[in-house]
Amino acid sequence: MTEVLFYHLQNMTVENVLPPLLEKSLERGWRVVVQSTSEERADALDAHLWTYRDDSFLPHATWRGNDAADQPIVLAIKEDNPNGAHVRFLVDNAALPQDAQGYERMVLLFNGDDPDALALARSAWTDCKARGFDVTYWQADERGRWQRRN
Repeated sequence: MTEVLFYHLQNMTVENVLPPLLEKSLERGWRVVVQSTSEERADALDAHLWTYRDDSFLPHATWRGNDAADQPIVLAIKEDNPNGAHVRFLVDNAALPQDAQGYERMVLLFNGDDPDALALARSAWTDCKARGFDVTYWQADERGRWQRRN
């Protein structure tokens, strides 16, 4: 069954939250697709993943790369799965793909300070529950550690 995790970002950016979550995915041996909503945003995330830490980078490519199928992380703007990913991250209000049940895990990062993003996340939550997915909600505590909430 597909597990869907909703990460409620407040006073946090995707740029700060996404890299550690991607690192954990790679540690578990998962292949990942990160779906955003525009080429410009995907390009910005691409640049960020190369430079977010001085001592590390995340091996990745964009959907345009000839070697995308071989990469552990692919940044995309469409619903396809160019690297046979097990996990799909949805950022910037990207919609759940039609084939969501084909993933072990879906991770929706949404801006809790944006009313439109909040409404889209609530709609996605309802859709995921109706489809029988295992759905969880995560919010950072005052120290920035993710806590599962009810």
